Amino acid sequence: MYLSSTRAADTARTADLKTPTIGRSVSGTVVALGLVSLVTDASAEMVTAILPLYLMYGLGLGFLQLGALDALYTGATALLRLAGGHVADRLGRPKAVAIAGYSLSAVTKLGLPAVGGSLSGLSSVIAVDRAGKGIRTAPRDALISLSTPVEDLGRAFGVHRALDTAGALLGPLLGFAIIAAIPGGYDVVFSTSFCLAAIGVLILVFFVRQPPTRVSRAAVSVRAALKAATAPELRRLMMAAGLLGLVTVGDMFLYFSVQRTAGLPPAVLPLLPLGTALTFMLAAIPFGRLADRIGRWKLFLLGHGLLLAAYLLIASDIEGRLVAAAVLLLHGLFYAASDGVLMAYAGPLIPAPLRATGMAVVQTAQAVTRAIGALAFGAMAALVQPTLTFALFAIALAAAIATGAWLCRPGAAR
Repeated sequence: MYLSSTRAADTARTADLKTPTIGRSVSGTVVALGLVSLVTDASAEMVTAILPLYLMYGLGLGFLQLGALDALYTGATALLRLAGGHVADRLGRPKAVAIAGYSLSAVTKLGLPAVGGSLSGLSSVIAVDRAGKGIRTAPRDALISLSTPVEDLGRAFGVHRALDTAGALLGPLLGFAIIAAIPGGYDVVFSTSFCLAAIGVLILVFFVRQPPTRVSRAAVSVRAALKAATAPELRRLMMAAGLLGLVTVGDMFLYFSVQRTAGLPPAVLPLLPLGTALTFMLAAIPFGRLADRIGRWKLFLLGHGLLLAAYLLIASDIEGRLVAAAVLLLHGLFYAASDGVLMAYAGPLIPAPLRATGMAVVQTAQAVTRAIGALAFGAMAALVQPTLTFALFAIALAAAIATGAWLCRPGAAR
């Protein structure tokens, strides 16, 4: 089985590098999953849009504490990603596991009014919400991969991420609109957030098809999963993605630094993610198509090159709104060139019966290393100027890009 799977992965990678995208539409499953993500992200971002402002200016947290929270937020889903992916493969029902994850996140919205201003209660609710995200992510991406021809995976993930990011863009706007219309109406925000999350679950239940699969207990055992995850090509991918994750600065740090170095008032901090989200949404589909044509790993590395340029702009310590706009533009293009593109590249390297598990392994490697990177950045920024820390991370990112290009170069020894 694994000999044939390896050959299939090699063939898929050759197609990734050489086969142009054929003009055709993505499947209804991909569009439906995109709509699920749209309303779910709108639900989540309504609540989280003001967190950086609240943590830094409301509670007065420093860079070290912010780094720890960012690390927890990023890395908390790591083990649950693995569990969700393996259970989805073991049962042969990624849709059912995804429903469980989305439902868990939806229920947490009802807990937000109950905990009030309790920091521990708020942290617990957010932890449960992150648990739902961890459970659902790999099965969802496996559904996209299994419902799409190999040559169109970049386009499919681009469509999904564009819809997903549209929700991330609409959520904060809707939240601010509610608060503007009903001052102090946080309960209304929480109730609206729950309703949107519930709609997402209903779309998933009624409009997403479960791909036909034949489950073999031996094929999806823990031993088989470990064997597939340690295959040479996937191992190289995880090493490269993990190394890049170590030198990827958390979003909250980037937005906070943009606000300060550009001389913007603190009140605009919650609005800065909208610039990233808008760029990501507009560029996701074109970049997905480009990835299918020029090679997904090549575009993934190019995206990190754009992020490197954003770091250098922040490190330059030049003030002005044009600098802020340029950083947000580069940040959004980075996400468009990397987020779904990595999963589109990884999918064909993993045997179909283990697709969710394999994707979870790659996602976990990236999430854990990004959490470590966020903690390291916070510790360094607490000791030296944040602009200097960005300069140091820029140097490290340049080295990581070069290493990633070498690790996953065409024709690398398997």
